[in-house]
Amino acid sequence: MRALCLIFALFCLSTANARADDAAALREAYLQPLPGLDDAGRERFFRGRSLFRQSWVIAPADDKAAGLGPLYNRLACISCHQKNGRGRAPDGPDERMLSMLVRLSVPGRAADGGPKPHPAYGGQLNEEGVPGVPGEGRAALSWIELPAVTLAGGEKVAQRRPQVEFVDLAYGDLHGSLHSLRVGQPVYGLGLLEAVPAATLLRLAREAKPDGVRGRVNRVRDVATGRDVVGRFGFKANMPNLRQQIAGAFVGDLGITSPLFPSENCTAAQAACRVAPSAAHPELPAADLDAIEFYLAHVAPPPQRDADAPQVRDGAALFERIGCTACHRPELRTGPAPRFPLTAGRHIAPYTDLLLHDLGPGLADGRPDYRAGPRQWRTPPLWGIGLVPRINEHSQYLHDGRARNLQEAVVWHDGEAAAARRRYVELAPEARRALLAFLESL
Repeated sequence: MRALCLIFALFCLSTANARADDAAALREAYLQPLPGLDDAGRERFFRGRSLFRQSWVIAPADDKAAGLGPLYNRLACISCHQKNGRGRAPDGPDERMLSMLVRLSVPGRAADGGPKPHPAYGGQLNEEGVPGVPGEGRAALSWIELPAVTLAGGEKVAQRRPQVEFVDLAYGDLHGSLHSLRVGQPVYGLGLLEAVPAATLLRLAREAKPDGVRGRVNRVRDVATGRDVVGRFGFKANMPNLRQQIAGAFVGDLGITSPLFPSENCTAAQAACRVAPSAAHPELPAADLDAIEFYLAHVAPPPQRDADAPQVRDGAALFERIGCTACHRPELRTGPAPRFPLTAGRHIAPYTDLLLHDLGPGLADGRPDYRAGPRQWRTPPLWGIGLVPRINEHSQYLHDGRARNLQEAVVWHDGEAAAARRRYVELAPEARRALLAFLESL
């Protein structure tokens, strides 16, 4: 009898350890490299990862990490993309934005066709400044609760929208400006998305789609070539490639110059900013930009879980049947990728078309971005979305974190997604649970 008890105890312990190992593996699911990297590739991957996680310091300093500011939002890339995942919005006006920022512009277009920066504050609000340089101010976020949406069967879905008040502004008021809230986006799978040919996106935009769904590409400036090309990264597809996305974040969020953006993020109204010392010219050398780009190009998307579970299979069929796959394409194919061959020639399941869609007035930010209108947003990839609560320890979704769970996110869809939303609202409760189980499996 004692032997049986011992065997049972060991079995329970083994099972508990296995579950703990599985849970730990899931918490690291956004951090894994694409399979197939050789030793040299893994060395480059981990060097880039260390730079992505590095906290930067203020110049002058005898430190390779010098260069922060003069104006900035955070100290490190990982601050807004914890564990390579999704950022979150503050709960109220007394909480600082830790993984969220505010884009700024004024009506009109810049010389490159993009948003016209605010003359005093530039393209985004930088809340922090190095000693002697005033931070630009603070965005205090509060939430307005809206009437709940009633689903078939009587379930009610709460809705909220954000309201921003700019306080402690250092360079004058922001009256007449346009602003848009943005939480940090996940950074896995980006190399695979970059390897989807532009011709594929143009073809998807031309395809006839049901329910009034259209979809269009954004056309944005590639600063390395000076040409207007197809955009694919960012909430409005306002970045053409991964390298420019990284360099833009460095100068915009950290105040760190690079070969693509060699000028500090100071406006003419910010005198102290313009005379603050720089660590180097540029502060992020090309070799470091290469390393970070290689790293982010090779972070693998997490695989789907429980794909064969009956409820998940039913949810996947419903996801297609009610029209969600018109935008959230379940399969794309990557093309040639001479710089990052591991990303080439693959069938991938990101659940996006990388196109812009009009999602209606409720989600509109009132701010155009190149050819993206105020109501248009790029279809966000859904791979990995079900792991957000485990990895990032919250369940906020959409560009500004207004949705507090996946169901709220679905119900916010409108415009081109109005028909799919209506069908979701009309689903029987059991069917809705199956569709949500499918999303949670991704």
